Amino acid sequence: MRRLRRPLLPIAGAALALGLFAAPAAAAPTGDTTASFTVAAGTLDVVVPATATIGSGGAPGTSISGSLGSVSVDDTRAAADASWTVTVTTTAFTTGGGTASETVAATDVDYASGPATATTGTGTFTPTGAAAPIGTGITAFSHTGGTGNNSAAWNPTLNVNVPLANVAGTYTGTVTHSVA
Repeated sequence: MRRLRRPLLPIAGAALALGLFAAPAAAAPTGDTTASFTVAAGTLDVVVPATATIGSGGAPGTSISGSLGSVSVDDTRAAADASWTVTVTTTAFTTGGGTASETVAATDVDYASGPATATTGTGTFTPTGAAAPIGTGITAFSHTGGTGNNSAAWNPTLNVNVPLANVAGTYTGTVTHSVA
């Protein structure tokens, strides 16, 4: 059996006349691609020495001074306003049973940040300057302005004013740096 084939040309011509087949798109002389990327925001951290020996040999009624060790702030928040402030506080320093004659109050401890030993980034870095009593807390170091990431390091000094009525012993306290 033989099959008749009919030419499709009249059907294609009718479809084209009705607009069923679209003409190819013309090429554009330029083309835009929207591209993006993400800058990751990090954290705001303070790094302090785990322990420090401030000094020895001071008698009651004198001052014992010494370096606390390097303290640093690492700001990787990538913020439009990269400002931060470090506050420093201390507990009382005690020995033995912590009686009145075995305690140096927090108000008898002075803190001086000293100048920055290193900084990175933009903005203004400000140390405390002269020694100031820690008491219930003072600003140890601050950064204002600037954008993006930054860091600062300093080597603070503690000056402990030992009361005249205190007894001999090794006194221990906790110095806390907080950044916000």
